[in-house]
Amino acid sequence: MKDSSGNQRPTVSRRAARFDSSGIRRVFELIRTLEDPINLSIGQPDFAMPEAARNAAHDAMMSGKNGYTVTQGIPELRSRISSDVQKQIGHNDRAFCITSGTSGALVLALMAIIDPGDEVIIFEPAFVMYRPLIEFLGGHCVAIDLSPTFEIDVDAVTSYIGPKTRAVLLNSPNNPTGKVVSSETLEQLAEVTDKHHVTLISDELYRGFCYDHPFTSAATFSKNSVILDGFSKSHAMTGWRVGYMHGPPDIIDACITLQQYTFVCSPQAGQWAALAAADCDMTESFDTCRKKRDRLVEGLRGHYDFTHPDGAFYLYPKAPGGSAEQFAERAVREEQLLIVAGTVFGSADSHFRISYTVSDTMLERGIEALIRLADKH
Repeated sequence: MKDSSGNQRPTVSRRAARFDSSGIRRVFELIRTLEDPINLSIGQPDFAMPEAARNAAHDAMMSGKNGYTVTQGIPELRSRISSDVQKQIGHNDRAFCITSGTSGALVLALMAIIDPGDEVIIFEPAFVMYRPLIEFLGGHCVAIDLSPTFEIDVDAVTSYIGPKTRAVLLNSPNNPTGKVVSSETLEQLAEVTDKHHVTLISDELYRGFCYDHPFTSAATFSKNSVILDGFSKSHAMTGWRVGYMHGPPDIIDACITLQQYTFVCSPQAGQWAALAAADCDMTESFDTCRKKRDRLVEGLRGHYDFTHPDGAFYLYPKAPGGSAEQFAERAVREEQLLIVAGTVFGSADSHFRISYTVSDTMLERGIEALIRLADKH
């Protein structure tokens, strides 16, 4: 397309042109080219969505509940989540909004909190969407590299807080490391952010996958925190796009207004499915994931250097040979093994992510392939 002067006019915005498709999306495309891949790349549960939730979605659709809901979500689901959160954190001064997935909640939270030029502190390695979304909105990422221990140094966080800092974005249990922030560190982080009038945004999507000690929410320590959560991972409902957020009423009210002009609402059938899912006991599914973690850790111990993962469903080992990107390429070429290089999650090319929510047979094939690759080094 050319302008009136005959010069070529860009067809996409500078904002869109700045970003490439994520490494995880490229893995999806690569899968189609392999005959019998060992896919340890995709962060998606391998257990089934609860039958009660599937039935509730079906009943909702068949009874005509297919239109828009109120922007903030159906009252029944908001009331149920509010009751659960109150029991979890011990106070009820929170506002709630049902969102189009937890990613939708993240988008709304950032839109409501930051303006162009504002800074958001993130911890790398970080979920692939954090940096692009902040930069889409004209914000600046202040990345704190947590390797090699992946422990948060609260004093270091304090030193990075400046006049332009508006938020600290936390993810625990963490994708990609599987690290769970301790209650002591979480309490200190909440104290620091409250003291400096900085919003603590806590992505708690993997809350159910906390294997070695009970999960603690950031909202337990900070009434000013904004919590992001949802049903995608805990109830195997990734495609239904039902997330939620809760926090101070002024921020959540702003998010509800912003949702009116963006996502409109979460899919209605998915909301009724989530309401039924909230009554389902997922203990067995979580326990199965813990056993898979234990099997993977046992199988790779002595072959790879890694920090023991306390939660989520990922292992984040160091790459033999130093470069995770080169190792991931070798894994595909030599073993048809799909893993995700750490450069997807930050600037360091040192680690790679394994997702172990796969069948036991696939997991065993993956362990054997990873051992063969390690032995070559």
